[in-house]
Amino acid sequence: MSDQTATPGIQPLLQPVRLGGLELPNRVVMAPMTRSRSDNEELTPTTLHATYYTQRASAGLIISEGTWVSPDAIGFVNVPGIYTDAQTARWAEVTAAVHGADGQIISQLGHVGAISHPDHLGGRLPAGPSAINPHETSFTPDGPKGTLTPRALTAAEIATTISAYRQAAANALRAGFDGLEIHAQGSHLVAQFLNPRLNYRTDAYGGSSEKRAQFLLDVVDAVSSVWDSNRIGVKLSPYWNGGPSFTADAEALADYDQLLKRLNDSNLAYLHLVGPASDTAAEDTFTAFTRYRAHYRGAVIANLGFTQATGNELLERQLADAVAFGAPFIANPDLVDRFTHGHPLAAGNRDTYYAGGTQGYTDYPAMTGP
Repeated sequence: MSDQTATPGIQPLLQPVRLGGLELPNRVVMAPMTRSRSDNEELTPTTLHATYYTQRASAGLIISEGTWVSPDAIGFVNVPGIYTDAQTARWAEVTAAVHGADGQIISQLGHVGAISHPDHLGGRLPAGPSAINPHETSFTPDGPKGTLTPRALTAAEIATTISAYRQAAANALRAGFDGLEIHAQGSHLVAQFLNPRLNYRTDAYGGSSEKRAQFLLDVVDAVSSVWDSNRIGVKLSPYWNGGPSFTADAEALADYDQLLKRLNDSNLAYLHLVGPASDTAAEDTFTAFTRYRAHYRGAVIANLGFTQATGNELLERQLADAVAFGAPFIANPDLVDRFTHGHPLAAGNRDTYYAGGTQGYTDYPAMTGP
């Protein structure tokens, strides 16, 4: 937990907080969101990215969209990477722009593993912890396609993948990010290793809950060799339900309870934890974060479906230290200001979330005046 004391009369979301080595001026975090604007062959961010993130620099912390740690990590169209010098140089332009607006931004490192598709990989099969089809949907250049049975990663390939995370972390440092977050949620590679339905390995990375967690712990160690661990976060989604392979049953939740306890020893900046589906009752969400607090002693960023009111209530109950907002930041670049002055929130146009170009990306206006 953070060690920040509350200031009377100021809503919790607007109070400063320290998350490990990160000093946040407020507790309104911009969640990582795929927006598919890197429509270039090198998958670099563009000047549009710099504008988009800078418009939202009043957030206490910006977490970048998930970025690929290697070509093998790719699983969506027009999403930037952070594995080449060109990508790193363009990200440096983004971080400089955000810092120029007095904002802070960290890089989310991602890899989709078995839910990729040969269309992303030059015809090669994707690889996962075991040769088991996750029965998910891959969003390819030709549209959505069902996943295939992947190859099982060899021990040598696992070591190479961990090295890719380490190099991506070094690139993020060179690019001027303020920290980094490991994408371990949803149905992506880290979550596949954690999942007994997709991980049938019998080596150091499978066979028990503890061994299934080893890949994530090794990635944390790898990036911690580049960054101070108190500037590293991990995003997890214990309640994720996605198709037949990902079901938040009692066994899965118990495995995550044990993982949270193990991560206490990693001296992280925070855990970014996703609650139950956003259409569940608020009290169910508070119950989930009460469960998280029972197992993890460090700082928590809460995610999924929060409003200003429920975010403030969560913080008042001391069930989290900051709250991540996704969709509200799309149409409200000045979300913190709107929370401050009680302005209504604009609604985003879902048709432009992944459409490319400025429309629905950088053209949402801020409100002016008190």
